[in-house]
Amino acid sequence: PVTGERYHTTFRPAPTPEIQARLRQNPKDQEENIEKHLEIYYRNVKALEDFYQDAFYVNADQDPYAVFEFIESCIIKPLPCKK
Repeated sequence: PVTGERYHTTFRPAPTPEIQARLRQNPKDQEENIEKHLEIYYRNVKALEDFYQDAFYVNADQDPYAVFEFIESCIIKPLPCKK
């Protein structure tokens, strides 16, 4: 709150205990709010999968270039070849 800097407990922790002591957690990140959002997601995911039958799963936990290449390969279909 003092400097406007944002920290993450795992990926970008506060550099000193003094800074850690004055940090606040976003209310949206509380466990009950996350559980509510997950419950809404799981309640609606089947209907979305049925509606978007041509959708594909993207593992975004990899290099951005690999994600782009995968999405591009799913979207751009090569022209059929004559046999």
